[in-house]
Amino acid sequence: MTDMSQKANQAGNRAENSEWFDKAIRAGLVAYGVVHLLIAYLALQLAFGDQEGQASSQGAMQQLNEQPGGTLMLWLVAVGMLMLVLWKLLDAWKGHEDEDDDKSKWAKKGFDVLKAVLYGTIGVSALRAAMGSSSSGKKSGTDSTTATIMNWPGGQFIVGFIGLAILGYGANQIRVAYTEKFREKITAGGTAGDVGTAYVYFGKAGYTAKGIAIGIVGGLFVYAAATHSAQKSGGLDEALKTVLEQPFGPILLGIIAVGIACYGLFCFARARHLSR
Repeated sequence: MTDMSQKANQAGNRAENSEWFDKAIRAGLVAYGVVHLLIAYLALQLAFGDQEGQASSQGAMQQLNEQPGGTLMLWLVAVGMLMLVLWKLLDAWKGHEDEDDDKSKWAKKGFDVLKAVLYGTIGVSALRAAMGSSSSGKKSGTDSTTATIMNWPGGQFIVGFIGLAILGYGANQIRVAYTEKFREKITAGGTAGDVGTAYVYFGKAGYTAKGIAIGIVGGLFVYAAATHSAQKSGGLDEALKTVLEQPFGPILLGIIAVGIACYGLFCFARARHLSR
């Protein structure tokens, strides 16, 4: 058992330090950036009154599938997301060991696992679209999943807790934007000069927009728990439509869409100047 553990550690170390894995992560970040640019495009369409597509990762995959060579691009996105899943799981397993505070270390490992789940969800959407099994309905399965959880013992509290956790994650994205913590994700050279300044602006706008959108998703879950109504929950598409229903909704949604596009551009900068 000790030998197996040692071999697993050695394999993990080799993967973590290998050149091919570094290139695979960069390719995954490019794919992640493309997904965000597509979501931004769909959100802008929504702001201008076109409610045909879903402004979500699933909608982005459907949009990609409609392009020439779309199936190939979907497979590339799926592979890229798989690389990011492996990266974050490897970080959760072997990363953050230099942290002095155990609480901080395990919190970061937990975030790595959550990010792996997020990347995996996008990868599954890409695979489903590539294989022609993408859902054609206007809504994802969020309400049915929420309804199932709501019927569990204590399900209402579980849904509320999920909502609070999503709200917390959204708030953390905004914190990252305004403390410029995202600078740690790219090398020092990536923030130098006029181009580096642009990257920093992309990061600030992108993380802020993502934080707001994710926070609204969390708010929908909390509201669903408070009202015991699964239909009140929803994913990113539902959150952006909620923004659209507010006073000056199209303008607000347009601003968020531009921010999400900036996040996609920051992903490209991160792929070029990766720090891990």
